[in-house]
Amino acid sequence: MRMAKFGALLVLAMHQAASPFPASASGIVQVELVAEGPTLQMAAQQWARALDRAGIRNVRIRAARPTDRVGVSARGTEASPIYLVTGSILSHTELQMPSGRFRQTDLARLAAWLDDLAQRGTPDSREPVGAFGLSESQFEILSTELMKPVIVRTAGANRMETVDRLARLLAVPFRLDADARHSLQSDTVTEELHNLTTGTALAYLLRPAGYSLVPGSEGGKAVLHALRAQPGREIWPVGFEPERPIHEIVPALYEFRDVNIEGVSAQVVIDALAKQLEVPMLPDHSALARHGIDPSEKMVQFPRSRTTYSLALRRVLFQAGLKFEVRVDEAANPFVWITTIKPL
Repeated sequence: MRMAKFGALLVLAMHQAASPFPASASGIVQVELVAEGPTLQMAAQQWARALDRAGIRNVRIRAARPTDRVGVSARGTEASPIYLVTGSILSHTELQMPSGRFRQTDLARLAAWLDDLAQRGTPDSREPVGAFGLSESQFEILSTELMKPVIVRTAGANRMETVDRLARLLAVPFRLDADARHSLQSDTVTEELHNLTTGTALAYLLRPAGYSLVPGSEGGKAVLHALRAQPGREIWPVGFEPERPIHEIVPALYEFRDVNIEGVSAQVVIDALAKQLEVPMLPDHSALARHGIDPSEKMVQFPRSRTTYSLALRRVLFQAGLKFEVRVDEAANPFVWITTIKPL
């Protein structure tokens, strides 16, 4: 970008001893805004006041030099980096910064970008970003935390209290707003999630209330959010597709047994098989409620025969408008996911 000199230097130092970034930031950001032509002196003064009101400090406004370019340069040391951000005052209402153009109404967004730069460094120095916008190291930390086993009993407990107890076991922040707390507070957990992993358990506990477990990043560190479920949002799932064959994960499902089911509900069958298989059976409450299916009210039958639990369960659930699949949690522990034949 070409910039011409004008007259004497215009330097407006704005509280340069203060910094808008926390002491734990990975670096310090210094901003230089350059202006062309004497007609921009008044604009520079207006921008100085606007930036100060927005809490953006450590800023120097000066006359442009021919060699100036909008961009970011790294200085200091690897342990204590300093990022020099050069921007241009285009007019009374617009700045050109390395990340784009900003108006005075966009200064909160500019402050967030500067904070992100302080925390994470320049884009070319960052780790590649993968799922949920997390770096490889952030995702590894998060995965390790979500792999922790559930060490509390959940059946019969308040849903909100159970979520709180599990979240306190994690070394990553968990964000839950007042609306989510209210939605979870009035419900009781009916399933025992003991010995499943915390990630699968939290995702499962949030789902009936219409919320999803969503990882993210704040200040260069991984965080978890409970957010309203919405189509297209990337969420932490309730379990994963197994990498090993199902008959190796839950061999009892494929053993031949004498089966005779008559005059009982689908729920009775589900509970009985959960004990026989010693594997959690987790109903998809959201889907069941959406389609008005209550397994305790659906009477099912299966004629006396010698068959596998897998076949018997599949046929019994079908009579109730349901189906099942075997999933695994973050530590590869299996569980049976029961949902509706019709999609949610």
